[in-house]
Amino acid sequence: MLRIEGKFVDMNIPTIPAHIAPPGPDRAPEQVAFHRTELSVILSLYGRMVAAGEWRDYGISCLREVAIFSIFRRTAEMPLYRIEKRPKLRVKQGMYAVVGANGQVLKRGHDLKSVLGTLERKLFRVID
Repeated sequence: MLRIEGKFVDMNIPTIPAHIAPPGPDRAPEQVAFHRTELSVILSLYGRMVAAGEWRDYGISCLREVAIFSIFRRTAEMPLYRIEKRPKLRVKQGMYAVVGANGQVLKRGHDLKSVLGTLERKLFRVID
């Protein structure tokens, strides 16, 4: 209770619990997600590969430490490729990675366009 102009005023101000509070400089975000510009680059490549008949479906997962863009040839199978974003690896190996169907990291780096270059090479085929 606080006394203002001779009257007692209740100053119980509701606070936001820590698990609901927005992330600040000292807190990590609740989940990792792709930014609009990153999705634009990924979906541009995806559209070209769909037009070429190579890919047919995709899925996006936003988890606590990683965001994953999974690429499928058919809907009911394992992903052909996974494009991963791991912000914790930003200063080390780079936060973007392309992972193959068997779990092998095909390319990792700091620049998304250069990392996706490994998938773009598969779009070009030699024709006799």
